[in-house]
Amino acid sequence: MRSSWATWIFVLLLAIVPTAMFSGYHLFQVTMVVVYAVAILGMAILVGFNGQISLGHGAFYAIGAYATAILMTAWNVPYWLTLPISAAVCAGFGFLIGLPALRLAGHYLALTTFALAVAVPQVLKHKLFEDWTGGVQGLVIDKPDAPFGLPLSSDQWLYMFSFGVAAAMYVLAWNLVRGRIGRAMKAIRDHATAAEAMGINLAMVKTRTFAVSAMYTGVAGSLGAIVVAFVAPDSFSVFLSITLFVGLCAGGAASIPGTIVGAIFIEFVPNLAEKVSKAAPGAVYGVILIAMLFLMPMGAGGFLAGLWRKLVGSRGGSGGEKRPAAVGHDSGVGVELTGSLARAERMPVGRGESVKP
Repeated sequence: MRSSWATWIFVLLLAIVPTAMFSGYHLFQVTMVVVYAVAILGMAILVGFNGQISLGHGAFYAIGAYATAILMTAWNVPYWLTLPISAAVCAGFGFLIGLPALRLAGHYLALTTFALAVAVPQVLKHKLFEDWTGGVQGLVIDKPDAPFGLPLSSDQWLYMFSFGVAAAMYVLAWNLVRGRIGRAMKAIRDHATAAEAMGINLAMVKTRTFAVSAMYTGVAGSLGAIVVAFVAPDSFSVFLSITLFVGLCAGGAASIPGTIVGAIFIEFVPNLAEKVSKAAPGAVYGVILIAMLFLMPMGAGGFLAGLWRKLVGSRGGSGGEKRPAAVGHDSGVGVELTGSLARAERMPVGRGESVKP
């Protein structure tokens, strides 16, 4: 009970303190950390928890951003109402992309999604869609004011709004990966053949995971469009997909809290690198990234989780039950195949009957 209250108090402080401490560009940066965290969380669901490699999530981010921008500029849809619409659109695109992905794996799937990231900005510039997307010039969005006469600036309100949406999506992701579908996702990641033998429908789980992952990243794109108040094709180049993937690796592929660390990394480390060396900021950024991955090969989330386990283990003594040996390294984090498959019993995700050990 105490831990639950402490968690809610901590979340409330995260929502309130930045609006009081920061303003202007610094508050904008903190808001973008929240946006990127949601986008990286979408990648973590696909890559870290299901083992499907994607280098094209910048495309889903762009689709979500343009869905919100078009709805707000062409049809005057309220900004908050564009989020569920954008989520549905991106989930549909993700499901369609997930269908051919069933026949691909590893670097073949990575190259396919990479091609998607390369193609989407060019499609947005095409004259066939120029009336909707604004072409190369993009679309300008009006920043929403705080509702109900709240004494908050637009930047303060957008931070609190983005934080509320992100908190809800983190709760949903936490429950998803720890539920029956989440256990099926991890079982497929660990050993697809063994998971299929247990009765898990690989096609259904993989395509739906792709849809959920795209939905998360699309919602992040919608939030990003509202916060920046501008969208243009060149803002969603393939470099955005690579940046999100870097954030995923820095935070830990199969760590939900690590996605926040990854978002902080991709938002602030480039600025830090530029302050260290204006002549070669890319080199400094690369050195920092390599050093981080060398010191924390499982990402910041995996590193902190390991420290927490050691701390709890030292307090609880050495009389605990030994865990099964970890196998599989698709996500960069050791995973218990036997535990995942054992917990996947009696899941209604099989083809036909429920799974029994």
